Amino acid sequence: MQDKLAVAPGLALLFDMDGVLIESTGVHTAAWEAYLARHGIPSAGVMEKMLGKRNDQIVRVLWGPLITEEEVFRHGADKEQLYREMMAPVFERHIVPGVEGFVRAARSQGVPCALATNAEPANVDFVLDRLGLRHCFQVIVDGHQVRRPKPDPEVYLTAASRLGVAPHNCVIFEDSPGGLQAARASGGRVVAVLTTLKDAREADLAVRDFLDPALEPWLSRQTPR
Repeated sequence: MQDKLAVAPGLALLFDMDGVLIESTGVHTAAWEAYLARHGIPSAGVMEKMLGKRNDQIVRVLWGPLITEEEVFRHGADKEQLYREMMAPVFERHIVPGVEGFVRAARSQGVPCALATNAEPANVDFVLDRLGLRHCFQVIVDGHQVRRPKPDPEVYLTAASRLGVAPHNCVIFEDSPGGLQAARASGGRVVAVLTTLKDAREADLAVRDFLDPALEPWLSRQTPR
């Protein structure tokens, strides 16, 4: 665990969840493949279809425009239940290196922190409770709390507003193309965590995880505007 982070007063830290707190893309992909197989739907390219999107968007792409709202909700909830069942026994192996210490250090220093994710509330509870980090986030915005999911910036603008920090004074940690687009569109400073992508040229900084030696020197140079 980091003893101290060099975060200037007036800045806030905003975190996506999947791919930032926990490396979940592979398990989500496997869960979608298994769930689609149950329903006789081809799963080719499902990772690209799901990455960084909210469940209602994914289900509509996979099942087509004639699906009802009730069916969208049911398929999304059932798939996420399967995901949690698959992730539970291997959860500790998928924690992004260094994130627990980083978030706890920020909390101990009084740095405003928020979680801002497209994920389902049940998945947020699953991850935060297993990590023991819920108390570290003054604000939690999940995919059910916004009208427009990422890549729209609404989730990050909402989180910044609830923290009382201007978006341009937020450092946002993201991993997916849609999430990076949302972070950039919000006006925040963007750190790409390369758990999902190999590079992220649109980010202000790209790091492999929260132990990357480039992270803290870059963070120490950030000042509120």
